[in-house]
Amino acid sequence: MQIIVFAPHPDDDLIGCGGTMAKHLQQGHKVSIVYMTSGDAGSLKYGKRKMTQIREEEAQKAANLLGISDLHFFRNPDGYLEFSRDNLIKIISLLREKQADFVYIPHKRDSVRDHVVTHELVVEACRRAAGPWFQECEGEPWSVDNILAYEVGNPIQEVSCIEDISQFMQVKLDALRLHRSQIEAIPYDEAVKALNRYRGIMSGQGDYCECFQLIKTRIPYQRN
Repeated sequence: MQIIVFAPHPDDDLIGCGGTMAKHLQQGHKVSIVYMTSGDAGSLKYGKRKMTQIREEEAQKAANLLGISDLHFFRNPDGYLEFSRDNLIKIISLLREKQADFVYIPHKRDSVRDHVVTHELVVEACRRAAGPWFQECEGEPWSVDNILAYEVGNPIQEVSCIEDISQFMQVKLDALRLHRSQIEAIPYDEAVKALNRYRGIMSGQGDYCECFQLIKTRIPYQRN
């Protein structure tokens, strides 16, 4: 089974679904991560070129810790991600190449604009990838069976699916803490640990849980 996680910035993937990615890997699934931007606006300490280098290296180290090597950096400008022809073509071509079964994206009501645009781009690309159109896109038509939205900046209000990530919580935190340029400014690791604990307690599904909004499915959702 092929999984693709689309992240607006390096570390959003781990915050939103790091435990679920680890769970997919344990089950023998292939996981790819697409970073729509490289987070070049993520610090005032460095210029954009240096920040891009730092954050891509952090993303690679974090992914390696989980056991993921297939990373794609689209390098859109951080904070200025656009719903554009070029981005759609790249996403459609990748969906067809990888023949994704599960796609993870930020939910559409997140407060960060890059997160919302990522959601809109991927949902539209999934729709287009399934049809016999757009000669500029590579590959044969492919329909993604499952699209799930994760939470980063704002909790999901209408939860559709809950994943028990209790046994993967520590590796999720270890990977997230490798994004040192971000953690040193804002303790995202503490925030996501608290959120996942809250989700676990309130759902009764585990000690730590990740929650998702189901955007599309063709099969009954049963992963536990």
